Amino acid sequence: MIPFNAPPVVGTEIEYMQSALGSGKLCGDGGFTRRCQLWMEQHFRSKKVLLTPSCTASLEMAALLLDIQPGDEVIMPSYTFVSTANAFVLRGATIVFVDIHPDTMNIDETKIEAAITDKTRVIVPVHYAGVACEMDTIMGLAAKYNLFVVEDAAQGVMSTYKGRPLGSIGHIGCYSFHETKNYTSGGEGGATLINDPALVERAEIIREKGTNRSQFFRGQVDKYTWRDVGSSYLMSDLQAAYLWAQLEVAERINQQRLALWKNYYDALAPLAAKGRIALPVVPADCGQNAHMFYIKLRDEADRSRLISWFKEAEIMAVFHYIPLHSSPAGQQFGRFHGEDRYTTTESERLLRLPLFYNLSPVNQRSVINTLLSYFS
Repeated sequence: MIPFNAPPVVGTEIEYMQSALGSGKLCGDGGFTRRCQLWMEQHFRSKKVLLTPSCTASLEMAALLLDIQPGDEVIMPSYTFVSTANAFVLRGATIVFVDIHPDTMNIDETKIEAAITDKTRVIVPVHYAGVACEMDTIMGLAAKYNLFVVEDAAQGVMSTYKGRPLGSIGHIGCYSFHETKNYTSGGEGGATLINDPALVERAEIIREKGTNRSQFFRGQVDKYTWRDVGSSYLMSDLQAAYLWAQLEVAERINQQRLALWKNYYDALAPLAAKGRIALPVVPADCGQNAHMFYIKLRDEADRSRLISWFKEAEIMAVFHYIPLHSSPAGQQFGRFHGEDRYTTTESERLLRLPLFYNLSPVNQRSVINTLLSYFS
């Protein structure tokens, strides 16, 4: 079976994890955590980066940091993972879903302003497939209405918008290092990028169970105490060691994935030219990270037939999100503003092909040939 995904392995992970084991510091904020955070602060030009157990934890941390209260409203696309919404629902917020662009599957920035009310607090753009949302417009709206922007950049590590790293543009950015992402910390994992200097001190306190423990270990206070609400949002240093192995060769991983992405695109371009499938669109201002390669079929039935065809060839190809607004919890905790013109119909057409760092050329060729044979 050719899997849909396999976690990236570069070869130095075990060595670094053994080093972490011998350090006597595994619980978080150890040497490998500091290396990873500093690397990301430098490469992504963020004021402060804090590793977390998951992107879900990063989003929840953002909701705490922005002091989201019951009755507040948060605008986001419905075509996203449940954590994007759950983080704010846990604080009592109402989710306001708006439609997406059919080409990038990202939030349609032209639909946001009409959804803003006097209860709106946050806009959450989700950079689908590592392709940036239209951030200049979104940040302009945030400035106009005094709103916060939390970038769900779970899929966007190493991607850019007009040369700026995704996750570093909004007030807060959230990364994922889950095993399905381009870079992993050995399973789960995430990071919170604090781009507004005014939020840095409180972010550290919330991440450390509501205490000023980080300041204590830096020698800024002589003892640490409970200062605020918070939770346990530290990544284990053992996981950080695994992640550090990958960040050291981040550009190599990025280039390999981009090459695999281009192989798919070039091989399938003739099918797209005939109108049989649609291929991903990457706007000119966006530098993508090849997080995924998807195609769009004519409809859901066509997609189901192709999934079965792949399964017979022992190839795992999968669809993606069920739009949140159509789910029971989405209907309970949110509402869709405006017309669902593209969210549902485009989600039903989309199929993701296997793409991961260690995908071999022969296996990728098998995926391509199997797909071409379906259409022939």
